[in-house]
Amino acid sequence: MLNWIRRPDHPSGGRRDVPAGLWSKCPRCATLVYRKELERKLRVCPRCSYHHRLSAADRLALVLDEGSFEEHDEGLVPDDPLGFVDEQPYPARIEEAQRRTGVPEAIITGTGAIEGRGAVVGAMEFGFLGGSMGAVVGEKVARSAERAGERRRPLVLFSASGGARMQEGALSLMQLAKTSVAVGRLSELGVPFISVLCDPTTGGVAASFAFQGDVILAEPGALIGFAGRRVIEQTIRQKLPDGFQTAEFVLEHGLIDAIVPRGDLRPTLGRLLRLCGAPPAPAGAAAGPLPTLADGRPV
Repeated sequence: MLNWIRRPDHPSGGRRDVPAGLWSKCPRCATLVYRKELERKLRVCPRCSYHHRLSAADRLALVLDEGSFEEHDEGLVPDDPLGFVDEQPYPARIEEAQRRTGVPEAIITGTGAIEGRGAVVGAMEFGFLGGSMGAVVGEKVARSAERAGERRRPLVLFSASGGARMQEGALSLMQLAKTSVAVGRLSELGVPFISVLCDPTTGGVAASFAFQGDVILAEPGALIGFAGRRVIEQTIRQKLPDGFQTAEFVLEHGLIDAIVPRGDLRPTLGRLLRLCGAPPAPAGAAAGPLPTLADGRPV
């Protein structure tokens, strides 16, 4: 009888191995999710609704109208002004990050349309040195704000960053003031700025342009704050409450306007753009594909 119910051997006579990368483990509930199913769910866990991180290219593809994206300032690449070396030279770290992510820097910027409404957009790439903001990231954010002002189109930025890039020292810290001034001018011009906080949004990015939006949205469960929890507890010598620095916590305390699940983000942004009077995207405008992913797949 045991022979009847025994699992048949693999035709080759060996053990059947499951190919790597077919399953993904949820960091919150530890559920194993079939990777293709996770992609169909927009990388949201079907059991606990945990929002897995998205690449910058995936995030733009999620919200933009198909074929509407035109990338700007893609030729800007980081330099090594300080000749910084820790475990390896800074240029080597940049080269490795570019190879792994398929993008030249920690942000993709350009113009596009969301539900037919034109906007200047940018999305940060956390996989590129933790989405850290150096001189190039700051310059691309500032140029995007200037472009939004010139074209009188809303600015929509998706933040996902660990903060300023230490390998560029004070030059990276200068980007806090630079980006803050650039997006601040939009208010004077009456051009809306919508800021979307993704997991994580911390450090110098949180301390500058990310919290200067006219409307500030966040994804569920996103880590949002400045310094890390342990650093704060050691500084104030107090235990912080559970859920501190989550999107839900900062919403409860009035620091953001709404938490929007990933599946509702595109229609929410489209509705906001219509309410703020964003003009329709020009018909027949030049558009190009989004950058490919690190493995060469188109978005």
